[in-house]
Amino acid sequence: MTDLIKKYQMSWLKSGIILGLIFTIAVVLVKPIGVSTQFVIFDGVTWNSVQELVVEDAGAKSGYSSFNAYINKSGGKYAKSIAKPINYSYIFVFAMVLGGFAANKLGNNKLEKEEKSIPKVWEERFGDSHAKRYFISFLGGVLVLFGARLAGGCTSGHMMSGMMQTSLSAYLFTLGTFIIAIPTAIILFKGGKE
Repeated sequence: MTDLIKKYQMSWLKSGIILGLIFTIAVVLVKPIGVSTQFVIFDGVTWNSVQELVVEDAGAKSGYSSFNAYINKSGGKYAKSIAKPINYSYIFVFAMVLGGFAANKLGNNKLEKEEKSIPKVWEERFGDSHAKRYFISFLGGVLVLFGARLAGGCTSGHMMSGMMQTSLSAYLFTLGTFIIAIPTAIILFKGGKE
């Protein structure tokens, strides 16, 4: 099995070219790739299963509306996605999770067993507490998702799909992301050996 994995393992250049081709095919055949909206849709589906959030509305552009202003924006576009969640974007998010899991299981993982849950650079700076690592990771994920919704899209939508389409807002988003991310990483991990 290891020989099979090594046979198909690609360099960063080949992987990048394939990723670029996948994004191009997605834009040409379906629509630009972006995933942060689907977390809003998932929340809406969950909410709608407990309390009526979305109703059919012949007067709405999409045919659906909601009392929630955010869900109701764009003529009820999000409301329709909540009412009928099984679509390309929704399935794409679940496929990403399954793809990541498969890549982890099939990949040539060079990390030592101890480093899989706590990277050495983290341990050197913040200690070996699993609870602390998971809490900070979760909090970081919440902040990234909040920022993505505030910016009207995530790194997939703005950086990759947006820059590919030469969108000015995508270039500004990417510039802003790196202006904040690089100094933040330097400050957080200052003193680490790696």
